[in-house]
Amino acid sequence: MRGNEPTLGQLGEFPMIARLVAGRRQPATTQLGPGDDAAVVRCADGRTVVSTDMLIEGRHFRLDWSTPEQIGRKAIAQNAADVEAMGAGATAFVVGFGAPAHTPAADAAAVADGMWAEAERLGAGVVGGDLVQADHWVVSVTVLGDLAGRAPVLRSGARPGAVLAVAGELGRSAAGLRLIGAGGNGFAELRQRHLVPAPPYGQGAVAADAGAQAMTDVSDGLIADLGHLATASEVTIDVSTAGLAADHRALVAAAATVGADPWAWVLGGGEDHALVAAFPGAVPDGWRIIGRVLDGPARVLVDGAAWRGEAGWQSYDG
Repeated sequence: MRGNEPTLGQLGEFPMIARLVAGRRQPATTQLGPGDDAAVVRCADGRTVVSTDMLIEGRHFRLDWSTPEQIGRKAIAQNAADVEAMGAGATAFVVGFGAPAHTPAADAAAVADGMWAEAERLGAGVVGGDLVQADHWVVSVTVLGDLAGRAPVLRSGARPGAVLAVAGELGRSAAGLRLIGAGGNGFAELRQRHLVPAPPYGQGAVAADAGAQAMTDVSDGLIADLGHLATASEVTIDVSTAGLAADHRALVAAAATVGADPWAWVLGGGEDHALVAAFPGAVPDGWRIIGRVLDGPARVLVDGAAWRGEAGWQSYDG
């Protein structure tokens, strides 16, 4: 216990929930927020884009590396990126939080603060959830998104002749993870980008309005996520390292300090939550061309050849 600050076990579920939701301002899309058996969220489009993700202590974050606020922000950001990749914008989040009874209530409140800070960047709200006792921290977030009349952009629409483009930056989170694990100081921005990703909010809708044929966010790694898109679209994707030169340059110095290959971070590193899309013609502002879509079997090439390095994150890695 920190001074007079109670733990979750001492405070109890409903007093803690009351503390977490007190004074929060909901967006106009929330008709009924926390406090009842369920929330009510306005869906002007008539359709809702839904996605969910979990963060597990020791697997997706470490409490000796991340502050509770950073964990909350990361949980919201990675879910928002999923609806962005469909061409939608996030409107509401539902949160489940599990933690041991000895967890300081202030830490749970800081997680909520981080979630609200990130949600407010999107004009969205945290409309409800659950709080339970668990052996380790578990953060589960479900996001609701609005397509605003657009057709959803799927992974399966890429066609030969399209160009491949990215919005956001690649390799930063993987670099930050390696740097944090190695200890020491320096490269604070890269370390921060692992702790709190920076999705290119709003660019999913921009891509959809520009006629994107297919889109995905880079959560597992560029090669891995493009592999899903190539499989769904039944096409070959050829990535150009020339188009990724800026990402490579940004990581060279950091890679040298830990003996890493910056290309492994750019092509195989996950959790950047950049967006990658196939466009039939010109790409919109905020996007840069990094490859092309070809006729051929479902595969991903790098400069015309198979990539021999790590493709990306695996949830079950044995």
